[in-house]
Amino acid sequence: MKEFGLIGYPLSHSFSKKYFTEKFEKEGIENNRYDLYPIPQITDLLDLFSNNPNLAGINVTIPYKQEVLQYIDEFDVSAENVGAVNVIKRVNSRLIGYNSDYYGFKQSLVNWCGKTISDKKALVLGTGGSSKAVVAALGSLGIKHISVSRNASNHAISYDDIKRSPDILKTHHIIINTTPLGMSPNVDAKPEIDYILLGKEHYLYDLVYNPEITAFMKAGKARGCNTKNGLEMLHLQAEKSWEIWNA
Repeated sequence: MKEFGLIGYPLSHSFSKKYFTEKFEKEGIENNRYDLYPIPQITDLLDLFSNNPNLAGINVTIPYKQEVLQYIDEFDVSAENVGAVNVIKRVNSRLIGYNSDYYGFKQSLVNWCGKTISDKKALVLGTGGSSKAVVAALGSLGIKHISVSRNASNHAISYDDIKRSPDILKTHHIIINTTPLGMSPNVDAKPEIDYILLGKEHYLYDLVYNPEITAFMKAGKARGCNTKNGLEMLHLQAEKSWEIWNA
């Protein structure tokens, strides 16, 4: 029996367990199982692997994508580029770290925007863990970006800066929400940008996928924007995890 799973805390609901359980059943993949491991602290990681000798690989979610770095023996280029790990593969006694969010977002964006994507500029809303994979993927595609946070810093402008300089929204046609704003149950929340400045040339990508159409997307649709949620990215990153574990 080969075992896989997800670590994080808390793990009240999980896309991953449902996805992989259904995948195993649908594709007739036998002697494989996927479980949840809600470890209350990252120091429990090594015990998890030693207590589960058949555990071949895990996904990593909030809040451990960066905390886990100290336990990784070798980093794939995806994890190096992002500075975070959300997939671990056990090879004998070594733990190899990858970032499948990077691959998932990059492929999803190319699928959606097409081959002329590098001609566009992007705004990345949020500077948390999820934004790191997005920023790395944009860089690899040759897309210039500006990060936006509640407070300006050396690496980001603020939402107030955007309000003071409306040309920023007019010239950055890909806008990616990497924050949890709008996620169920707080479905009415959305990033504070001036949606009236947006139009059909804009692409609004929300990493949130529940609800299917977020308040961010609704506001964009009302202005004629192209909109997309994070579900395809989630599917792509899950399949990339499976590819990594079985390579």
